[in-house]
Amino acid sequence: MALTAIVHLIGEDAFLAELDDLPNPIHNYVLMRNIRKKDGKQLTYVTEGATAFLYSWERITFIELMGDVPLNGKAPVSTAAGTTILGFFREGDDTN
Repeated sequence: MALTAIVHLIGEDAFLAELDDLPNPIHNYVLMRNIRKKDGKQLTYVTEGATAFLYSWERITFIELMGDVPLNGKAPVSTAAGTTILGFFREGDDTN
């Protein structure tokens, strides 16, 4: 299961990528596939036909993971079922 991620590099715009697995912090790099701009367009510096990319941890500021994310090899952690806010009220409103 590929994980969709937004990757933030030092001094560059963030981009979308797919990770095969959670990045391992003991490795010197992060393996990414299908990298593209956040709007889905192709990055200008990517060579046509390239399928996988290795980015050094030293260049990465942080990575945002989207959707269900496995936690330490266990089942994916799902987002909450959702909460509906019906309205707001103020107790003791003394406007006269």
